Amino acid sequence: MLEELKKLVYEANMELPLRKLVTYTWGNVSGFDKTTGYLVIKPSGIDYEMLTPDDMVVIDLDGNQIEGKYRPSSDTPTHIEIYKAYKDIGIGGIVHTHSQWATQWAQAGRSIPNYGTTQADYFYGDIPCARSLTAEEIEGEYEKNTGLVIIETLGSHNPLHVPGILCTNHGPFTWGKDAAEAVHNSVVLEEVAKMAFFTEQMNPNVKRTPEVLLDKHFLRKHGEGAYYGQDK
Repeated sequence: MLEELKKLVYEANMELPLRKLVTYTWGNVSGFDKTTGYLVIKPSGIDYEMLTPDDMVVIDLDGNQIEGKYRPSSDTPTHIEIYKAYKDIGIGGIVHTHSQWATQWAQAGRSIPNYGTTQADYFYGDIPCARSLTAEEIEGEYEKNTGLVIIETLGSHNPLHVPGILCTNHGPFTWGKDAAEAVHNSVVLEEVAKMAFFTEQMNPNVKRTPEVLLDKHFLRKHGEGAYYGQDK
């Protein structure tokens, strides 16, 4: 079942150690199939070098395991909530890592300010940091509540314009139209997290990217009149 999606999700998961976004098994990628309403995700706690496409786990949006010999990632309920909220606007892939630079901002409980055009090419403003979960949320359905607080933090923002978020004391989640794009956004998030940290070290009084420049860079790639790149 969903053999092509399993292959794509496997390949996306293998990008994480290649891009130095994970240590050991600290990460996962999923992909969503709109036709069946199923998602495919990495199994829990399996070393990347041991994985094959057949090891990917198929889950429905109620959390039922449809196919797979392993338990799915423990973060599966977080992925489910994000897909349920945004599947109709085109989110088809989600990534969670504990990548070093993005996680440092998350542990500090800080959003990543948009200081330049590199970030503006992908994120329409700051990269938000979600609030801390309450004790009740942690002791209850922790992973599901992590997804819900991500949705709460995004609020009225278009998640395709803010394709990533930080969870306080935890780490980053990113998403995209498919698993490969979600990984791409995870790589970008890690790079701009590093850039923002050193920018503040060099100039503690640095100002955010002017709105006119933010608009120019984001909209030339993602707006109605986008002209970056080649015609598809």
